[in-house]
Amino acid sequence: MTTFTVVYDANVLWPNTVRDLLIRVAQARLVRARWTDQILDETFRTLLAKRPDLDPDRLARTRTLMNEAIPDVLVTGYQPLIEVLELPDPDDRHVLAAAIKVGAQLIVTNDKGDFPADRLAPWDIEACSADQFAHAMVDLDPKRVFAIVQQMADSRTRPPMSVDDVLATLERSGLVEAVAALQS
Repeated sequence: MTTFTVVYDANVLWPNTVRDLLIRVAQARLVRARWTDQILDETFRTLLAKRPDLDPDRLARTRTLMNEAIPDVLVTGYQPLIEVLELPDPDDRHVLAAAIKVGAQLIVTNDKGDFPADRLAPWDIEACSADQFAHAMVDLDPKRVFAIVQQMADSRTRPPMSVDDVLATLERSGLVEAVAALQS
């Protein structure tokens, strides 16, 4: 099976359970996931702002583990492209530049308005939400994605979580359509 390349934006990586699902989908080779140090900087800056109680050393460990979880995940050499790109929010140009650099077909972001289709079309790139993406993964291989959710539940020990608990957490994190597809 040929996998396609996706770039995960920062806003889909800071919710823990969503991040876990997205990484495991890539580990299962349903997609080829990529991100940059700049995306991770934004991810962990946002996470710390939302959860100042989190230990910065543990967050640094999480970042290291993320980079080790997927072979060759970090995109480099995209910076020269940033200045020539136009997006509604100039601070998002680095995400598009990384996607162009690696020939990604998709940017997974919960800020789709920041990535208008007319600005992505010349590069044959589309943007979709984490929910749309996860739902597409369920459509692609429902048994494999359900197995991933089962693995997530099995790995949760503090506190222990069932598959239903993981699905409820994903749903609360905005993966409403994907969870509905998995439950059917």
